[in-house]
Amino acid sequence: MSLADKVLAVNDDLPIRTDRPVHSGKVRSVYWLTAEDSARLIREKGYNVPADTPLAIMVISDRISAFDCIWQGEDGLAGVPGKGAALNAISSHWFKLFKEKGLADSHILDIPHPFVWIVQKASPVMVEAIARQYITGSMWRAYKSGEREFCGITLPEGLQKDQKLPELLITPSTKGILRGLEGVPEADDVNVSRADLERHYQGFNFRSMADIDRYEVLLKEGFAVISDALAQLDEIFVDTKFEFGYVKDAAGNEKLIYMDEVGTPDSSRIWDGAAWRNGEIVEQSKEGFRQWLLNHFPDPDILLNKNRMEERFGLARDNKLPVDVMMDISRTYVGIAEKIVGHKLELAANPKQEIIDILAAEYGLIV
Repeated sequence: MSLADKVLAVNDDLPIRTDRPVHSGKVRSVYWLTAEDSARLIREKGYNVPADTPLAIMVISDRISAFDCIWQGEDGLAGVPGKGAALNAISSHWFKLFKEKGLADSHILDIPHPFVWIVQKASPVMVEAIARQYITGSMWRAYKSGEREFCGITLPEGLQKDQKLPELLITPSTKGILRGLEGVPEADDVNVSRADLERHYQGFNFRSMADIDRYEVLLKEGFAVISDALAQLDEIFVDTKFEFGYVKDAAGNEKLIYMDEVGTPDSSRIWDGAAWRNGEIVEQSKEGFRQWLLNHFPDPDILLNKNRMEERFGLARDNKLPVDVMMDISRTYVGIAEKIVGHKLELAANPKQEIIDILAAEYGLIV
């Protein structure tokens, strides 16, 4: 079996029983189960949710996205070996740790396979909750060009690139395009302030003003849990994106939870601690791949300029990347995952067939 056969690049064509279109994102595909299958699994597996809760099968892939594009390798390598399993393993590890430490639950109810989560339907908060412990990336570029205010927070003069910030900075942005919120641009992923959230808390799908405080506490506590755990591995948690939503438990109580993914190389920057102390940056996250792309193509503005999206999509479509670059990404993702979870990742030889077999035999969900 070739290396390409071990990669799950297409994950929206599984024969999972569903009566709704499969939602396929950049990395994950979501299969909403029928009402009958949802109710049956809740009953059979004893999930702590109301009996009529919609459930979904969330299947991760090995696809690699950067600058809003999906990138592929030569020799038919349509994804990064081990990437999907690494992302799920890391997120599952942190979600479990959050719950053990009494922070909050997640949307995950069951993990049938390293590529698969069974999740309950959540009502998402329309905020990408971004926390920054160091000044780097887009924030450094803006600071260097003279900006000092970020999401209503003023940074001091004299900061240096890649320096630790005086305190954890929360710089939220919109999740999706929100319409009719005065002072909030109608565009995806635009920065918003704490005052914007308070003024339009219902528009951002917070249940109450108090939940803005609650989300900030969960963001800071979650960041601290991951940062402390990584520090013990001599890794630095630089910045990250969390997402939140509301779900109900079996008794009908609504609660704010963590959702999507947390603390992964896709959603965070992680630096090697020893290298940083020596004045070097060694990325343990997708940022290293982004930098490679910027250095590789002669006109990096295509990757940075949102007015050149057609050219950018063409660049990703027409350029198959060297296999050694894809394998370098694989080593980064699998390496940091194994460090975090504390054991070797067992990578499937044929992940798609494994998923089908497990969902058929143990969950009765294959048509």
